[in-house]
Amino acid sequence: MIYGIGTDICDVRRIRASLTRFGPRFAQRILSQAEYATYLARQARSAERGVSFVATRFSAKEAFSKAIGLGMRMPMTWRSCEVASLPSGKPHLVLHGALKTWFEAENLVAHVSVTDETDYAASFVVVERQ
Repeated sequence: MIYGIGTDICDVRRIRASLTRFGPRFAQRILSQAEYATYLARQARSAERGVSFVATRFSAKEAFSKAIGLGMRMPMTWRSCEVASLPSGKPHLVLHGALKTWFEAENLVAHVSVTDETDYAASFVVVERQ
């Protein structure tokens, strides 16, 4: 049974401006430790790849927060929700701390899709109750 659906579109230019204004602090606020390491690696190859990475993660976390109906309220936090990739490249969510505990207690499972173009990143999340 579907518990919730969330979608988000993010203006990549806005993320770029925030990274320029606040530097690494902005990325560290949004990304988990594992995501931040990936961001640094992508940014080292191409600044734009780093910006796109942050934008897709920002968008996916926003969509997830809408799908679970909490918005950015506890136990949902930026860093407790991580967007990882399976070996096939398929994105999936890895939850941490109180958010993971709450999500598992609710017997939920999430499906996520992310995409980006030059100026926009978009995400779609479906959360089901098992």
